[in-house]
Amino acid sequence: MLNNARITLLIFISVFVSSITFFNSPFEGYLHYIIFLILLPGFYARFGFPKTPIKLLFIPLVLGVLQIYSGNNTWAGFMKIFIGVLLSASFYQYVMLHYKFDVEKIFSFYIKGAYIVSIIGIVEVISYYIGFRPGYDYKWLFNKWGIVPNSSGGIRMNSIFSEASQCAIMIAPAAFVVIYNIIFRKNYFIHTQKGLVILIATVLTTSSTGFIGFFITGILIILNYAKISNFIGAAILFFALGSLLYGNSPEFKKRVDSGLGLWLDEDFSRDNVNSSSFVLYNNYHIAVENFKANPIAGTGLGSHAMAFEKYSLTKQAGILNIDFNKSDANSMFLRLLSETGLMGIIFILVFISKFYVVRSRKHPESQHWIIGSAVLVIIILYLLRQGNYFINGFPIFMWIYYYNYVDFHNKFGSKQNEIDLKPVEVNA
Repeated sequence: MLNNARITLLIFISVFVSSITFFNSPFEGYLHYIIFLILLPGFYARFGFPKTPIKLLFIPLVLGVLQIYSGNNTWAGFMKIFIGVLLSASFYQYVMLHYKFDVEKIFSFYIKGAYIVSIIGIVEVISYYIGFRPGYDYKWLFNKWGIVPNSSGGIRMNSIFSEASQCAIMIAPAAFVVIYNIIFRKNYFIHTQKGLVILIATVLTTSSTGFIGFFITGILIILNYAKISNFIGAAILFFALGSLLYGNSPEFKKRVDSGLGLWLDEDFSRDNVNSSSFVLYNNYHIAVENFKANPIAGTGLGSHAMAFEKYSLTKQAGILNIDFNKSDANSMFLRLLSETGLMGIIFILVFISKFYVVRSRKHPESQHWIIGSAVLVIIILYLLRQGNYFINGFPIFMWIYYYNYVDFHNKFGSKQNEIDLKPVEVNA
C-alpha cells in the first residue's frame, strides 16, 4: 500500500522524468506509463470513471475516425495519440481529485521539483568543465538522456531532460515565481536565494525558448500591475539580457540569425536550414498548407506526420532531408492548426482567456494570479516550441490552470459565479 508521500513522489516523477524509455516501437514506452499503471487502479477505485476527459475527447474521436476513412490519417497514428492524451488527461485529473483540488499544494510540489532539476543541471555543467563524465553524461542511466553540445565546444544544460529547450520550458513557471519574488521582495513558494538557482539554470540552457519565457513573464507582470515604471524596467532588462546572450553565446546568436534569415528573408542556405529554426519554419509551412486543405477540424490527432510527407520543404532540391519533429510539429499551436483546425485553435484560445485569473486588488492576499500566470507561461511555451500533447505531464498544468480559476471564484467570486468543487460534480 502506497502512502501519500510515495504517491506524491511517483506523480512528480511522472511530470519531470520524461527521458526514460524502455522501448521505441510500436510506440515509445516511457517510465511515466508504468507510474500510470501503478496508480490508476487505486485512483479509479476511489474516484470512479473519468467522465470529463472522455467528454472533452469525444468530438476529436469522431472527427479523427472520419479523417482516417478520408485517407488523411491512419488508425495507428490516431490511436497512439488519442489513447496517450486520454490516459494522461485522466491520470492528472485524478491527481487533482487526490489533492482535493488544492492547487497551491500541487503547485508548491512542482516548484520543489523545478528546484531539484535545476540543481541537477548546474551539477551537470560543473561536472563537464571539471571532467567528471558520470556527472554530465547520463547515458549510463537513461537511454534518451545524452549530452547536448553547443557550437563553441561546450554543452548546453539539459538536466534530466532530453533537450535543453525542454528543460527551459519545464522550469519556466518556477522562473516566473522567482522573478516576481525578486521584483516585489516576496518569498512565495520558494525563497529568493533558492530561486536564483532556477534562474541560473534557465540561462545555462542557452535556450531561446527560456529567454522567451522571461519575456512572457515580464509581459504578464506588467499587465497585472499596469505601471509604466514596470514596463520600462522590464523592457530594459529584456533588451539587456538579450544583448548579453547575443554577444556572448554563439549558440544563441546562431539561432537568432538563422531564425531571422528564414522568417524574414526566406534564405534556405545550408547554415539556416541546418538548424532548429528551420525545423520550426518547415513545420509552420506544413501546418499552414494542411490547414488550407482542412480548415475547420484539421486532419485528426496524430495526422501531422502524414501532412509532413505531403508538404515538407525538405522535398525541394538543395534542402537537407531533415525530419526532426515530423510527428509533433515542434509547436503545439502548429500541431493543433494542422490536426484540429479552427476548432482546436479556438478551444485553446478560449480556454486560456476564460480561465486566466487577473490580479485582484480587492484580494491582494490571493496567490491565484501568480499560479495562473506562471502556468500560462508554460502553456504559451508549449504552444510555441513543444508539440507533444502529453510529454512532461503537460495535462497537469492545464488542470492546474482551470482549477486555479475555479478555486479563485469559489473563494472570492460573486454568488452567481461560484463553481462547486465537489468530486461528484467534477466527474458528472
